[in-house]
Amino acid sequence: MRLTKFTDLALRSLMRLAVSKDGEALTTREVAEVMDVPYTHVAKAISRLQHLGVVEARRGRGGGLSLTGAGRQASVGRLVRELEGDGEVVACEGDTPCPLRGACHLRRALRDAQEAFYATLDPLTVTDLVASPTGPVLIGLVGRPVERPAPE
Repeated sequence: MRLTKFTDLALRSLMRLAVSKDGEALTTREVAEVMDVPYTHVAKAISRLQHLGVVEARRGRGGGLSLTGAGRQASVGRLVRELEGDGEVVACEGDTPCPLRGACHLRRALRDAQEAFYATLDPLTVTDLVASPTGPVLIGLVGRPVERPAPE
């Protein structure tokens, strides 16, 4: 099973937010800088994570991104299911439907393998993902400097 880049980025963004200090609210741009990925990609992932209720975004002075309590305890398996969608490992329908689709053992075996993959991730939480040694490494990541307006 291979995750999409979108899901990978969303999970890594959650992990970085999970190690933020109390009261520290990173901006989407800061997360993008630390992860060394385009801002637009992170913005799309953050938007989806907000929709799932695991990230909160506040606008204005003192605003930024923070992980919700539900986000800290969210099952990684559930998050991956939500981010990846309902797609199957193989596409049996489409422009050229597979002639075996009605009598194929492969589709069922791959569906079972996909569910086993998710089941392995189900007991893990976002908090589990940032346990040592990962958390300290995430805290130490520094991206390109972000220009912030000077306080007035």
